[in-house]
Amino acid sequence: MGPGYRKHIILLLQQIFLQQILFQGEFKVLVLTNKALNGLGPKLSKEPSHALLAHLGVKIFRRGLFQFNYPYRLKVDGNKEETMAWSTHVPITWIGIMILTFLSYVIVVVVYIYKKMHDVPEDILSNSWHELRHFIASFLVKLGNMMHDHEIIGMEHLPEGPGIIVFYHGTFDVDYLMLFCKLYVQQRRICITVTEKGLFYVPGMKYLFQLGACIPGSKAECVEMLKKGCLLGISPGGAREAFFSDENYNLLWGKRKGFAQLALEAKVPIIPMFTQNIQEVCRGAGRKGLLRWLYEKTRFTCIPIYGYFPVKLRTYLGEPIPYDPNITAEKLAEKTKVAIENLRDQYQKIPGNVLRALSERFNKHHKDD
Repeated sequence: MGPGYRKHIILLLQQIFLQQILFQGEFKVLVLTNKALNGLGPKLSKEPSHALLAHLGVKIFRRGLFQFNYPYRLKVDGNKEETMAWSTHVPITWIGIMILTFLSYVIVVVVYIYKKMHDVPEDILSNSWHELRHFIASFLVKLGNMMHDHEIIGMEHLPEGPGIIVFYHGTFDVDYLMLFCKLYVQQRRICITVTEKGLFYVPGMKYLFQLGACIPGSKAECVEMLKKGCLLGISPGGAREAFFSDENYNLLWGKRKGFAQLALEAKVPIIPMFTQNIQEVCRGAGRKGLLRWLYEKTRFTCIPIYGYFPVKLRTYLGEPIPYDPNITAEKLAEKTKVAIENLRDQYQKIPGNVLRALSERFNKHHKDD
């Protein structure tokens, strides 16, 4: 670990990014003075980044609160250094989620007012959406670049005509949102998103989904969009994968093959997509065994989500799987799954680690050897 790398790590600690970074628990963390940080050099030069918190005296605990406002003693290389921490009791691990929810509903209100003022039709492909869609997409691209230094690698693999982008669904699919926004801002191209029907009943989401060109995903509607030359974005894992996959990045598709049947019927290619570190953005808390059973029986999910960590994100678009009239839907679905798993195995370190994912913002390699 070089001096430049140590400098970045120390800077991050001073800016309190460490509040939300480590593992799957909630923890108490210190904001360190320069005096204490100067003693970290020997440790940073010898130890891997994921062991850093142990040397900072950070204590993991389960209350979900950060407790500051008192002096603390930090042990570095056998010597005690005094440092200070501040702030109050705050449910810090959920602040990111709360901000995202607030931002989403601000956009909902803006969309509602815009529709009323401009008499925008229900058609999500109408040019009447362009001005607002471009403004919001441009804002989200800047936000995504600031929060995640987001990159898309393999954009040349997208066909000029229709196609189906099949992607791994993280707990929060900010990667797909960035793809949608960058496609629209850079090419004024809309990627229609197939979304679970139940989400349309969440108050306000109808307006958000109209802005984001989301549809509930009937087969006829999907075919119609493909015939109009649109790209289609589908995650076969859906909510199951979002809530019950983990840092091992397992694909949870079950026996879903509808996207493959759709590709064969519309005679369009499939483009596999995977994003490095997407599971490190947000994490699901609690015991998932019972909740998974409940979901499979009722399709009801109640998993608390925490985080929104500013980790590095790289979206990889693999080579298209061309239309083949001689392949079955089952085999095409399996071929697509293998293609995404290959992208995962090539670019993602498993198991995922939030601190490592954050540190990757400061190196230029797609995956360490």
